[in-house]
Amino acid sequence: MSVEDSSQETLEMESFHTRLSAWTPFSNKSLNRQLFQERVALISHWFDLWTNKQRQEFLRTIFLRCAKSQLRFVQDWFSERKQVAKADFSTVLPRFISLYIFSFLNPKDLCAAAQVSWPWKFLTEQDCLWRPKCVKFGWFLPYTPTENEFGAWKHHYLSCVSHLDWLTPREAAGVYGTLNEPKEENEELQERRREKCLRKVIWEKIALRNKELFRARPPWVSGACCSRLLKSKRQPRLSQSAKGRVELHGALEKQLVLASLEALPQRSNVSGSHSYPLLSKKNCRGVYKKGDSSSALQPHLILISSRIPAYEMVVDSVKAGVVSVVYEHSGLTLESLLHLTAKALGGRMAQSLGIFSGGDSRGIDLLQGCSIGLSNVLRPEVRGFWETLGSSVAPADEGGHVDLFAPLAASEAGMEVLSQLSQLTGTLFTAPTGTAAGSYHHILSDWLGPPPGGPPPAVYFCEPKLQAWCRFTDSLEDALAAARRQLRPLFQELQEEVSGRLIGQFVSDNMSVARILENQETAQALADGLTELSRENCDNPLEFLSSFLLKKCSEKSKEVEGNGLPAKCGSKAASIAKEGRVTEDSSQDTTLSLRSKGPNVEELVALERRLREDPAAGRARVVAELLASERRYVRALETVRAVYARPLAAALASNRAVLSAASADVVFADVLRILSLNRQFLAHLGERLRGWGPAHCVGDIVIKFGSRLDVYTNFFNNYPAILKTIERCREMIPAFRAFLKRRDRTVVTQMLSLQELLLCPSRRFGEYLHLLYALRLHTPAEHADRGDLTTAIEQIKNYKGYIEQMKQNFLRKDQLSDIQRSICGCPTLSEVNRYLIRIQDVAQLHCCDEEISLSLRLYEHIRDLSLFLFNDALLVSSRAMSHTPFTRTSKTTHQFIASVALHRLLIEDIPDSKYIKNAFILHGPKHEWICATETEDDKFLWLSVLQSAIKSSTET
Repeated sequence: MSVEDSSQETLEMESFHTRLSAWTPFSNKSLNRQLFQERVALISHWFDLWTNKQRQEFLRTIFLRCAKSQLRFVQDWFSERKQVAKADFSTVLPRFISLYIFSFLNPKDLCAAAQVSWPWKFLTEQDCLWRPKCVKFGWFLPYTPTENEFGAWKHHYLSCVSHLDWLTPREAAGVYGTLNEPKEENEELQERRREKCLRKVIWEKIALRNKELFRARPPWVSGACCSRLLKSKRQPRLSQSAKGRVELHGALEKQLVLASLEALPQRSNVSGSHSYPLLSKKNCRGVYKKGDSSSALQPHLILISSRIPAYEMVVDSVKAGVVSVVYEHSGLTLESLLHLTAKALGGRMAQSLGIFSGGDSRGIDLLQGCSIGLSNVLRPEVRGFWETLGSSVAPADEGGHVDLFAPLAASEAGMEVLSQLSQLTGTLFTAPTGTAAGSYHHILSDWLGPPPGGPPPAVYFCEPKLQAWCRFTDSLEDALAAARRQLRPLFQELQEEVSGRLIGQFVSDNMSVARILENQETAQALADGLTELSRENCDNPLEFLSSFLLKKCSEKSKEVEGNGLPAKCGSKAASIAKEGRVTEDSSQDTTLSLRSKGPNVEELVALERRLREDPAAGRARVVAELLASERRYVRALETVRAVYARPLAAALASNRAVLSAASADVVFADVLRILSLNRQFLAHLGERLRGWGPAHCVGDIVIKFGSRLDVYTNFFNNYPAILKTIERCREMIPAFRAFLKRRDRTVVTQMLSLQELLLCPSRRFGEYLHLLYALRLHTPAEHADRGDLTTAIEQIKNYKGYIEQMKQNFLRKDQLSDIQRSICGCPTLSEVNRYLIRIQDVAQLHCCDEEISLSLRLYEHIRDLSLFLFNDALLVSSRAMSHTPFTRTSKTTHQFIASVALHRLLIEDIPDSKYIKNAFILHGPKHEWICATETEDDKFLWLSVLQSAIKSSTET
């Protein structure tokens, strides 16, 4: 047999085996193509033999297995084969219908529509559309348009709008005044005289009333003691003298309010209300203070973000009398934050308002996805937020100010943000200059234009506690994060149950069942009487209330006589559970003095002290802080080398290895390279600053340092592997476990572990950027270092963004993994750019009869749901709670129900009625859920966040 015949037979055999086999020859392209065509022909033959239903099911299966790129290919192929007709409705419909459609647009949208095409421009500039909009504001044309004149009313509207005098709320109040105008001196003096006369009359009436109490007792009070008053079931027992003081104070207030109501028609202000500023002012404990009117009317308010590390300790350091509001950083909108602020103020003006949130020298990290900076401060929603917030603060001439606890005064962009905010609101905005490096140490530095009341940290906080928080922020956050995870589910319900049980046990031990029922009936009757009194405008409320109670008593007696049984009166005792706050103290801060071959520590300390004492204050102080912070950072890295790397290397060299050479190289190789790089950077800084003068430059050194950041890139890429190697070796090698136990959290390591010391490189770049911005702020425009500083800032800024992106990806991935583990039957949540926004617990309801009127519909509670809101989808799961025998603890489990894309989700509000409160409907493509929250605030915040997320998903 020839060679050609044998090769031909071999090809035929391969073709035969290929045709009858199920494998695909990837290495042979010709055979792969041949086999693919044969299989396509076979599937096409089957497809021709199938029915229409089978073909549809096959196509559905194929499309579900396709990726997005393949589906996009099918869509493009159909659009090429089947062209969709596109026509302008204004050219097809009659003109009067097109004008009717455009009549629903506002002026801004009409101007935008005029730029679409010439037919749209002709239609949107018709006088029939713009004439009603001008007449609405009283803007009439000063002449009669000619028959062929086009767009006269539109041009008139634009000219009127362009000449409007727009004022901020503060400026408008200064020009036109407010409804509550201040009183004149004579008017105030007359009111004080009237109040003095009223007090004299009141004292006489009280003395007469005390005499009458000894002669007769009110018929609705049972018992022999005639001086017994109605008491709330929660009120503790008071002594007789304390009772007299409380009763006298209450009678004084009631009589003065009634007297003020009688004097209302004679003298009233513009708003129709009459005020007595010296009579209704109380401090936070309810004790009357005559000279404390200003502090009661205008409190200090501080908004604290939940993203602040160890924010519980920040709240604990707030001074007495300062109103503090802790808001959730994730899951809130600007509208929700304004709602919380208004609720905390209660209609009052704030003397000062502080915002304690994250941020840097260019912007404020106010909410998740809402960082206020120079790029978005003039957006309509952000601008409206600051204008509304500024209108709730006292004017600047009265000492009002807004304090931002972000170092905005440390950069030019931050200074521009402060300037624009002050111009928008007419209120003084202050911020720290941020010349101190470290985690949140900038709030203890100098402040830009401190208000008359002193530095803002001293206004809101107890300074020793705040300084302790600044020093131990990181360790406190770690401890509190674990405490929150473990204790929050327990405290949310356990504290409420325990407090309710204590109240019930106290009442049951001190009062009989009959007396409890009697007090409940009395309290209910008194509540009904006060309700009727509020509806009636009577001159003598005490007589009205006594007659009402007598009538109620007689009706009750008739009911008892007719039934022969005492009426039952049930009531429920509710208690409010506050979130438990757990704090842990950290040990005292210690320092480490390690000598090395690099720059002399004593020389650096002396150089730093000389720079701080430089009379040319600004630039020298920032450079001194840069040198000092770099020295501390290098010292921390040297601790890793001296305490961990060198002993492990010495043990390996002496054949008593604690850790293998490969594992030690993974853990310490990148850190030691970073140490070498930063030691050189510190040495260059020290040499440059020894002969420091105003003309010296630092930017070129930072640029040289920034060009060698590939060492840091290797470290951050290997950072997860480093931590996993440490944990794996700690579990598998007892000698390494004992080594870490001896070395971790000692005086030499500043009470830190090896993993905590490895956090230093990721946090250092934020300090670099902060100090460089401050240095550029104090560098004149004509200085030779100005351009180098700008280049260095861009280098460090880009690298810091890279680190933050890596950190955000890790956190989001862990969060999604935790949620997926906690929900039974949950699909895979790990998607690119997906993150959690908010979790809301609701009750799922069912409408019994949908044919009746909306206000009369009855609903029943089916089950409890938990709604997990992501940036692209809403996950619905059922929530069940199981209790452990012999314990009070409970366990919450979740079962997956459905997942809906946000762009396919519709929200329908259900108005409150007699039968339902705080309800809404979520419409999905296949299902709908009728949900209700516990409180009105939860519903408002949830719907606000959900609508914002839906809007963002549809825009992207």
